[in-house]
Amino acid sequence: MYVVTGATGQLGRLTIEELLRTVPADQVVAAVRAPEKAADLAARGVQVREADYDRPETLRAAFEGARKVLLISGNEIGRRVPQHQAAVDAARQAGAELLAYTSILHADATPISLGPDHRATEEYLRGSGLPFSLLRNGWYHENYVPSAQQAVATGTLIGSAGDGRVASAARADYAAAAAAVLTGDNHDNTVYELSGDTAWSMPELAAILTEISGTPVTYQDLPNERHTEVLLAAGLPEPVATMFAGFDARIADGWLADTPGTLATLIGRPTTPLRATLAAELKG
Repeated sequence: MYVVTGATGQLGRLTIEELLRTVPADQVVAAVRAPEKAADLAARGVQVREADYDRPETLRAAFEGARKVLLISGNEIGRRVPQHQAAVDAARQAGAELLAYTSILHADATPISLGPDHRATEEYLRGSGLPFSLLRNGWYHENYVPSAQQAVATGTLIGSAGDGRVASAARADYAAAAAAVLTGDNHDNTVYELSGDTAWSMPELAAILTEISGTPVTYQDLPNERHTEVLLAAGLPEPVATMFAGFDARIADGWLADTPGTLATLIGRPTTPLRATLAAELKG
């Protein structure tokens, strides 16, 4: 049995789709907080089970019979560590052979603000006795769709990343890697640093947007504090504005630029080009 948590989220749904390419639907479990949101998966024969990170008893029931589990990290920053620990405990109690966890690039060292939650989860998983695979995902192309839309509308892409580069990949690429690890062999106690084949800069992103849209887009690089102020003026809450500007600061420092090719190796094909994702999103 293959169990995917957060299965109604964007990454979860894509992973389910990848699994269904090779795994019978009745051997796939969509573990979700709100089962009614997965009615379409149930109609296709996927087992839909309630799984609330904050209610460990639901996790124990959801993971019953699990052979391999994909723990997709929660989105409640500050609460994720105990939530993830509950999921690890449930997988261990279920006798799972492998738990794969969606972490962040260089989780053991990164200064990115999302790092501590992932680092703590990885440490707990390592100490659990469960065979594990750490899927240290880099940035998604899709992270840049909102700012791309804004840039095309205004002619200016704003940031504070300088000439820093981002080796992003499509969300579907990371989903394909997760499915490959779940269905493949020899992934016990592995760490995969996953990123796109090509690292790009913000000026290059502006050039791509110009080409796609036919509207001239230029990149305006701001001091990090000024970038935060612009995000606040745009209506973002202060913690979110600070976090997003902080991401650009870490990009400037090179933390998201690695291109080891591990993701492409896992999925057996090149990663999706940034231009392809943005063209589909902007023209969709």
